[in-house]
Amino acid sequence: MPHRTLIEDIHNPVLEPNRKGFGRGLVEAGRRDINVVAACADLTESTQISMFRDAFPDRFIEMGIAEQNLVTVGSGLAAMGKIPFVSSYAAFSPGRNWEQIRTTIALNDVPVKIVGAHAGLFTGKDGATHQILEDIALMRSMPNMVVMAPADAVEAEKMTIAMAVDKRPNYIRLAREPLPVFTTPDTPFEIGKAYVLSPGTDVTIIATGAMTYPALIAAEKLFKDGIEAEVIHCPTIKPLDAATILGSVQKTGLVITVEEAQINGGLGGAVAELLGEELPTRLKRMGVRDRFGESGDPAELLQHHGLTDKHIVLAAHDIMKHKQGA
Repeated sequence: MPHRTLIEDIHNPVLEPNRKGFGRGLVEAGRRDINVVAACADLTESTQISMFRDAFPDRFIEMGIAEQNLVTVGSGLAAMGKIPFVSSYAAFSPGRNWEQIRTTIALNDVPVKIVGAHAGLFTGKDGATHQILEDIALMRSMPNMVVMAPADAVEAEKMTIAMAVDKRPNYIRLAREPLPVFTTPDTPFEIGKAYVLSPGTDVTIIATGAMTYPALIAAEKLFKDGIEAEVIHCPTIKPLDAATILGSVQKTGLVITVEEAQINGGLGGAVAELLGEELPTRLKRMGVRDRFGESGDPAELLQHHGLTDKHIVLAAHDIMKHKQGA
C-alpha cells in the first residue's frame, strides 16, 4: 500500500522563493482592484514588491528607510479607503515598528497588509540581526491581526490575492531562499483554514510555512516504518483552525508542531493553548528554543536547530512510545 498524500508529487520539486509568489499575487490583486496600493521601506527588489511598482508606478510609494513611517502612512491610506500593502524585512517590520502597527493599524482595525520578508532561518547568512524568529509571536499577540505563513510560492500568490479582499489587518511571513513548490493552482487556500495534506491515524504533525514540505517528506519515511502520520498544513496561524486540528488530534492522540521560528508564542504555542483548553494531549513542539539566529546556510541552520525531515521522524518515533506504552 503506497503512502497516502493529497499532494500529487513531492519529489524533485521546482524551487522558488515564496516572495516571488507574493509579488505576482500583488500584481493580480492590483489588476482586480484599483484601490490596492503599495509602499516599501527601501527594499523594493528584495521583497519583490517591485513587481507591483513596475505594473502600477502611480500606486506605489518608496518610503525610504523609515519603517515607522511606512506603517503609519499605510494606516492613513487605509482610512481613506485604500488597501495598502507595506513591505520590508520582517526584522524591521514588525520588528522595529511594532508599536506603530499596534497603535495606528490594529487598534483602528484598518486593512493594512504587513509584508515581512526574509523571516526565519531561511534568511541564512545575514545572521541574528536580520534573522527574525520572534515575528509570529509578536503579531499573534496583537488584537485584530491575522497572521499567515505560506508554504511555497504558489500558495503565497493565492494568499496575497485573498489578503487584498480581507477586511482585517494582515501579516504575511515570507522567506528569503528558494523553497520547494509542491502545491498547485488547484490546491485549496482560504484565510483561517488548515489542510490535511497527508491522512493518518497514529500521530498529528502540524506545520506552517517552509516546514510543511519537510513534514510531508517525514510522513513518507514514517509510513515505511509503519507509522501513519497525519500532516496538517497550517498557513493561517491566527485565527487558528481549531476544528481541523481538534478533529485530527481526537483521532491520533499525539501531536507534533513544526516551525522555523520561536516556539514561545509561535505555532506551537497556539496549538498548546488550544489543546490545553479543549483537549489536553501529549505535544512535542519543534522550533527554535529561546535562541537567536546565527549566520549559516539554511540547510545548516535547520540541521543545527533540529528541524529537518529526519528530526521530525525521530520526534514521531519518540512520541509514539507513549501511545505504545513503551
